[in-house]
Amino acid sequence: MPVGEWMSLEHLWAGWRHQYVSSASEAERRGGGDDDECVFCRLAASGEPSAENGVVWRGELTFAVLNAYPYASGHLLVMPLRHVRALDALTDDESAELWRATLQAVAAITTAYDPDALNMGANLGRAAGAGIPGHVHLHVLPRWSGDTNFMTSVSGVRVMPEWLDDAWKRLNPAWPDSPA
Repeated sequence: MPVGEWMSLEHLWAGWRHQYVSSASEAERRGGGDDDECVFCRLAASGEPSAENGVVWRGELTFAVLNAYPYASGHLLVMPLRHVRALDALTDDESAELWRATLQAVAAITTAYDPDALNMGANLGRAAGAGIPGHVHLHVLPRWSGDTNFMTSVSGVRVMPEWLDDAWKRLNPAWPDSPA
C-alpha cells in the first residue's frame, strides 16, 4: 500500500509565526542570555548536592542534576559547571569529565531503577529541542517496556509516579563512589 493511502498529514498554516521563529533564531545566534540568567549556572553555584537543589553529584568541572521536567522518573541532566554553549567549546578536561559523569549517571540509574533500557542524548540548540540552549547538557533517563501508556497516547499527559525528592534519594546513594 502506498504511503499516501494509509497516512494523512494535515498542515496548519501559521504564517504569522515566521517573525517569532526568525527573531528567536537570531537571538540564539547572538548568544541568547548569559550565565547570570542561566538556571543551570545558578544550580552549579547552589552548593553541595541535596534534594533541595536537585543536584545528585558534583565533580570538579561537571555536575548531574535531576531534570525538573522529567520524561521519566530518574531523568538526569549532566553538564559542565562552566557556562558553555557548545560541545566544541569544552576544554579537554571538561569533555573527559562530562563523559565520565555521563557513564556514572548510567550506572546510578541502572542501580537505582533497574530499567529495561536507557535514553541518552543532547539537544544542541533551540531548533534541536533544547529548552536551555545556552548551557550544554546531556540527558540520561531510564526507560521501561510499555512506559508510554494510554494517558500519553490519548491525552498527551505524562504520569510521573515519583516525586523529585524521592528520585534524588534513590540516585544520590547509587552514584558510583558516593559517600552515602
